[in-house]
Amino acid sequence: MTALSSTWKRGQRGWPRRFPLLQFPNAPLFAALGAWLVAALTSGDVHDYARAAFYAGLAAWAWQEAEAGVNWFRRAVGAAGLVFVVVRIAEALGT
Repeated sequence: MTALSSTWKRGQRGWPRRFPLLQFPNAPLFAALGAWLVAALTSGDVHDYARAAFYAGLAAWAWQEAEAGVNWFRRAVGAAGLVFVVVRIAEALGT
């Protein structure tokens, strides 16, 4: 096992070990962060599509955390993330 894969596996368990509050990002969160970066650096249609991808990735991550978070704190963060996405989409739709 390489040092990088060992670090990744430790990061997936979270910190602190007994009650994980922080954890390396999973795939949906990586996608959301990448899309957020693209949106911050672009304009026009690319910006709009990147923002949509950001909200889709964030919603997927939040759903996973809310449904299967390792503790109550992580599930609450996921639920808050879902509320954030719903509110932002409602604002964008003008409702």
